[in-house]
Order: sequence, then structure tokens, then C-alpha cells
Amino acid sequence: MKRILIAEDEPDIRFLIAFTLRNAGYEVLTVNNGEEAVQMTKKELPDLVLTDVRMPKMTGYEACKLIKADPVTQHIPVVFLSAKGQEAEVQSGMAAGADEDLLKPFELEQLTRKVAEILNKAQAG
Repeated sequence: MKRILIAEDEPDIRFLIAFTLRNAGYEVLTVNNGEEAVQMTKKELPDLVLTDVRMPKMTGYEACKLIKADPVTQHIPVVFLSAKGQEAEVQSGMAAGADEDLLKPFELEQLTRKVAEILNKAQAG
């Protein structure tokens, strides 16, 4: 079973994403901020990290840079969950090594489709 780490500081959004992905057959881990995302990624080695851009303690980009700089975790795809209007920030995030960006609000079906696509691509590559 593929394991996905969700880093999202908004409890309702975090719950909804986790619930959706669990129902799609994934094992889901959740954290509240970027700092926890980096720690959990190193500890659990998930197959994919979904991270909000703006979070307390450490932003999604800072977390992505650290994940991609570590030889143990650099292969793990990182996807930003960003709100409309954060386009400039997303470009910074992509420069930090993110594999993809998913604009909020998104449809839950779109999320599960994108996750499957990224995991299949990572497995093939």
C-alpha cells in the first residue's frame, strides 16, 4: 500500500484530504507544519508528500528544499497544495524542487487522480 504524507495546518482541509486518500486505498500520515513534514519524511519515507505552501514553523518550500537536499529522501515526490493567488510563491516552490502543484480549491476526484498519476510516474521512473 502506497503511503502519503500530508502537511497541512488547516485541520478541516487536512482531514478531508486524508479521508479522501484513505478511501482511495492509500495509507495516510498527517502533520501540521513544514518542520514536522521534514521529520516525518525522514522517519517514515512516504511514497509522496502533499504539502501546503504557507504553514507555521516552516513553509512548504523550506520543507521541500530540505527533503530534496537529503540523499535519503530526495527521490520522494513533493506536491504543493496552494491557494489561488499564490502563483508567484508556487514558482519559488517549483524552484525548490517540487514535482507538481495542485491549486486549491480542487475537486477530491482531481486530487486522487493526480496522486495516482504522480505515484505511477515515480514508480516507472
